[in-house]
Amino acid sequence: MTLQQEIVGNAMQMAVCSLQPGQTVYCEAGKFLFKTANVTMETRLSGPGDNRQGRDGGGAGGGMGGLLRQAMGTAMQVGQRALAGESLAFQYFTATGGEGTVGFAGVLPGEMRALELDGHRAWFAEKDAFVAAESTVDFGIAFAGGRTGMSGGEGFILEKFTGRGTVIICGAGNFIDLNPADFGGRIEVDTGCIVAFEEGIEYGVQRIGGLNRQGLMNAVFGGEGLSLATLEGNGRVILQSLTIEGLANALKKAQGGDKQGPTGGLFSTHAG
Repeated sequence: MTLQQEIVGNAMQMAVCSLQPGQTVYCEAGKFLFKTANVTMETRLSGPGDNRQGRDGGGAGGGMGGLLRQAMGTAMQVGQRALAGESLAFQYFTATGGEGTVGFAGVLPGEMRALELDGHRAWFAEKDAFVAAESTVDFGIAFAGGRTGMSGGEGFILEKFTGRGTVIICGAGNFIDLNPADFGGRIEVDTGCIVAFEEGIEYGVQRIGGLNRQGLMNAVFGGEGLSLATLEGNGRVILQSLTIEGLANALKKAQGGDKQGPTGGLFSTHAG
């Protein structure tokens, strides 16, 4: 059952989803906006994949053993989300007694995008990009690896979407869609500008220049720090024009609390 949705708005977009009777969509806590009265709302710690695994564990492997495996699986998923700094719970919305409507919004001024998963190719997104998805889409946490993560900041923890159906993501500013294959197979990006990319795209982090005069000039005065993210392969990549750090620094400067100075880069004051 295809999720009928419409992205509305400009500077701060919203997703309005039309649910068929019995159809369920879930979101991360804090992304819900409004719903019609015939749409039920339930908050759970488990994701859709946890529930399917619990049902699959029935029969010969069911009973107390199946319940225990389901509880342990849910605990592991909650632990991963806690470690990643994600919301611990999901909110589920189901239309009852007829068609229903539910709306969702992001937390930053920017765009939203509906991605269609075909059951074969997963999508990865930056932390906090997830807004809502059909119950047939599984939400997971992927770790880019210690070395990449320590260098890449935002890139260490990624959200992973698998299954079949619609998932809605959000970002800051405006979106641009690129394919590294159209640019020689590789693009280099500010680590804070990546919103999402398809499975098959290889994500990495590289140092900007060497430990020489020009490398230090890039790091200290260029505003990018020491590293850039690299995206290689053939597939869709979604970038955002505004970084959360850039927005935070602009707000601090407007409030008279900017301590970044003229150099930026290594000497920038990170919000939080």
